[in-house]
Amino acid sequence: MPRRSATMLAATLLLIALLCVSVLMKVPYTEMSPGPTYNTLGNQGGKPVISIAGHDSYPTTGHLNMTTVQVTGAKYEPSLVNAVVGWLRDDVLMVPHDNVYPKGQSDADAKKQNAEEFASSEDSARTAALKQLGVPVGSELIVKSVTAGAPAEGKLHAGDQIVAVDGAPVATVDQVVAAVTKHKPGESVVFTVVPRVKDAAGNAAADPAARTDVAVPTVRVKDLDPKAAPERAELAAVGIGTGIRHTYPFRIDIGLQDVGGPSAGLMFSLGIIDKLTPGGDLTGGRFVAGTGTIDDDGKVGPIGGISMKLIAARDAGAEYFFTPSSNCAEATKNIPSGLTLVKTDTLDGALKSLEQIRSGQTSALPSCAK
Repeated sequence: MPRRSATMLAATLLLIALLCVSVLMKVPYTEMSPGPTYNTLGNQGGKPVISIAGHDSYPTTGHLNMTTVQVTGAKYEPSLVNAVVGWLRDDVLMVPHDNVYPKGQSDADAKKQNAEEFASSEDSARTAALKQLGVPVGSELIVKSVTAGAPAEGKLHAGDQIVAVDGAPVATVDQVVAAVTKHKPGESVVFTVVPRVKDAAGNAAADPAARTDVAVPTVRVKDLDPKAAPERAELAAVGIGTGIRHTYPFRIDIGLQDVGGPSAGLMFSLGIIDKLTPGGDLTGGRFVAGTGTIDDDGKVGPIGGISMKLIAARDAGAEYFFTPSSNCAEATKNIPSGLTLVKTDTLDGALKSLEQIRSGQTSALPSCAK
């Protein structure tokens, strides 16, 4: 075989081999793409996204859309070719797998975490909105989780309100910890709880009539957590996590299914305020979308996948996009045509921006470019 032909054949075979490797070789990346958007003022599946019972609510117009990102599953492993194609596309974001799914986290674990974060964001959205409107918000101490195999399993349940420990009223997490750890491992702790039960419609609520005392034996912290710090290892524990749940003077239900994560908090708060404000109509009929976590005091925090959410918002028809300040630098790198980014730090600031949009004073909007 002539040398030139042999060289071409070798090069061809090498190219084929490289192509095969690139197709078969898996890389540790996860793919993000624009997800659906949901109008917090509208309906989803024939039901209002936000529904209010026990208090007057008012008609709204326009859109206050929350945005989402679609993410491939924990087991998804793109080929090198797929990853390169994703890197070249504007509507796909390739991120290291461990940034989205920490090592050892399964799809089920991720869904559970996202659901918990979503529930927490709903709670903070209600709280921030009502505080903004001057509506009193209460709180109660609850069991947030029960460790499998712990003494509390089967005796205490997530959602139970803790009223007292060993007969002494408690209102904070620290008070519960102090009451349990003053015992020696092996002794019992008596929790006074109000169980959270479901009514005929499936809505969970505390039932004061079911208030009861529950004795729970203790074990050493290290019996439940072998990696516990030495200073805690020998302390008494029952195997529960505690936290604070807010209570409200009327019902505010958020009816979205199969949506997770904390990033819808801001838009939920705005939707709640719009529905509770007489003649408010916060958008003036305009199409506003956005994202951002929110805390109980109305502070807006950053989220992930901002570039994909911008595309999702513009594809849905949004004109304005409320953008957490911490996400502005990334968001301004590739703004979809026709979409105005509105820098947002607080719920109060977002309401002022909506007032400017309603009145047509859009040149005064806080900009991510400034």
